[in-house]
Amino acid sequence: MDDKKKNELRPNFVIITGLSGSGMTSATNAFEDLGYFCVDNLPVTMLSTFARLLVPSEEEIPAIEKAALVINIRERHFLSDFPDELKKLKKKGLSPFVLFFEASDNILRRRFSETRRPHPADTSNGLLDAIRAEKLAMEKVRRRADMIIDTTKHTVHTLRRMLVNEFSHFEDGVPLQVQIVSFGHKHGVPNEVDLLFDVRHLPNPYFEKKLKELPGTDPKVIKFLEKQEEVQETIERFVDLLIYLLPQYQKEGKSYLTIGIGCTGGRHRSVMSANKIGDILQNEGYNTSVVHRDVKK
Repeated sequence: MDDKKKNELRPNFVIITGLSGSGMTSATNAFEDLGYFCVDNLPVTMLSTFARLLVPSEEEIPAIEKAALVINIRERHFLSDFPDELKKLKKKGLSPFVLFFEASDNILRRRFSETRRPHPADTSNGLLDAIRAEKLAMEKVRRRADMIIDTTKHTVHTLRRMLVNEFSHFEDGVPLQVQIVSFGHKHGVPNEVDLLFDVRHLPNPYFEKKLKELPGTDPKVIKFLEKQEEVQETIERFVDLLIYLLPQYQKEGKSYLTIGIGCTGGRHRSVMSANKIGDILQNEGYNTSVVHRDVKK
């Protein structure tokens, strides 16, 4: 199936609901990263009003392409008005995808105990009673769900990964932004790097009289380094590893990845290597930028 057909199967209008403490906040964060316009705790009576923003207007106001709304029991009209509001949307040709989150009583009790937040259905009869009362009250909403996700065994990370895989409009999940930073070890390793490569084993142009003062972006320095077999092999091996690793980070839902490439001073070998690797990754389809931290030092 091509990407266009896959995208057509992804819902553009999602309603996130479920039991308090079941992971709706984490789900909202994942949908935001997937490019959805997210609204938390929208009054259910405003569903139809909001839906107008999803339909192209004659006034040339751009419609919202993808939206995810969080509506739960904290909204006082939710239980009574939700079915009727869904009917109104369907009459307008809109069929929101209802995503319902739940978890076991013990897990919900533990999560509320850890966060120390009051349960919205608590009537002073205890936390477990509130959890069970909400579960009973939400049963009709649950039956209307297009997908039910039990987060009992999920962590924040595994839930995000599942939602990214399920709802991403991109075949490989969230688009990955890759930044490559060249630097000199004598000036310190950048704090923000996720992956670190060292090229101090390569021949150093610094010891070539005509190249010493030139940066790693200069054609003469590049030509000198490209003639060295170990330079070519090092770059190829780094790239092979990155081509394997980047999709793995992408599957985990990582949006940004910073790669550090260091030499002694950060002016020659790391600069040239960073540019070469950046060009290759860009050609492989990754959104790649290159920064030379120490090239002018």
